[in-house]
Amino acid sequence: MNFPIFDLHCDTASQLVRRKIAGADDTLNKNTLHIDLERAAALPGYGQCFACFTTTRQDPGIDRGPSPLVFFERQMDAIFSQVEANSDKICLAFSGEDIQQNYEKGLMSAVMTIEGPAGFGFDPALLEDLYKVGFRITTLGWNEKNVLTGSNVTGGGLTDMGREFVEEAQRLGMLIDVSHISDEGFWDIMEITQAPVIASHSNSRSVCNVSRNLTDEMFLEICKTGGVAGMNLYSSFVGENPNIDTFCDHIFHFLELDPSGKHISLGGDLDGCESLPEGIGGLQDYPKIAQRLLERGLTEKMVSDIYWNNAVGVMGRCCI
Repeated sequence: MNFPIFDLHCDTASQLVRRKIAGADDTLNKNTLHIDLERAAALPGYGQCFACFTTTRQDPGIDRGPSPLVFFERQMDAIFSQVEANSDKICLAFSGEDIQQNYEKGLMSAVMTIEGPAGFGFDPALLEDLYKVGFRITTLGWNEKNVLTGSNVTGGGLTDMGREFVEEAQRLGMLIDVSHISDEGFWDIMEITQAPVIASHSNSRSVCNVSRNLTDEMFLEICKTGGVAGMNLYSSFVGENPNIDTFCDHIFHFLELDPSGKHISLGGDLDGCESLPEGIGGLQDYPKIAQRLLERGLTEKMVSDIYWNNAVGVMGRCCI
């Protein structure tokens, strides 16, 4: 069965910029990446969070790339310009209400998000300007330690500046995303959060024991805040013999912890994955996963919640 899809994380923006630097002329409408609008048009509804990714390291996708600031700005421009060029199909959304209204009009939604604040110098004072142009979700970093926090690779908790960053983002109505953060940083955020917290693209550490995934305790704490965890399709975070079933295992494990199913969503990490589970080639294969979830016993309502309602609902409660 085909369900509308709202996905909390992709790296399509950075891939479009990298390909342009390499001389390619890919568009959001049609490309050979994991996501394009032609494939999305086959779905009954589609909303996508487009991450603008920056790191303090050399960008892993470019040998000699632009500075984090320039790369961030180019990703912004890539999404803004491509949405404008395809305004008959997709438009920017700033809240859950916008996403739902676009869906009812037959339009797709694009939500701007931040993956790694290196592109604006980690400065909490700049979050308001970014919020005004449309950003609604932010991580505190990527895989390196920075002035805000440690990462899942380095360890280390929030700094005073990191706490200021969280408080300012939540004051504005920007969701805090704990994917990529250290365990210590995660718990530091939970001590001060005043709003739902999400993990936009993180699976279950009990199913696949890697630091990018969530422990059971972390997932339950996200549930307590009213947030969601977006299920990641990257093979390395799915586990041994990654396929549709082993991906679904992460969903079923979280359902054991939270039988309501209200805190699980999609965050495929598409166009940010070096490899995908067997049988998955991109956005077009989300219906295969939905069908398998139904075959394994989930109701249509629960699949609809995971595919659309849960994440859209969190944005409706937090982003205005």
